[in-house]
Amino acid sequence: MKANVGGFDKWARIVVGVLLIGWALADGPVWAWVGVVPLVTGLFNFCPLYGLLGVNTCKR
Repeated sequence: MKANVGGFDKWARIVVGVLLIGWALADGPVWAWVGVVPLVTGLFNFCPLYGLLGVNTCKR
């Protein structure tokens, strides 16, 4: 897995993921657990969808 998520994109994913998971834990809707996806992709710097689309937000 080559990193393809970086910079602002990485931090935005982490923040959105944490907020959605927090909402789910606070009796929010079940779909808020989707926050796990942006959190994990932000932490691992890799997004499979970006790989398929050829997108890379990492500075080279």
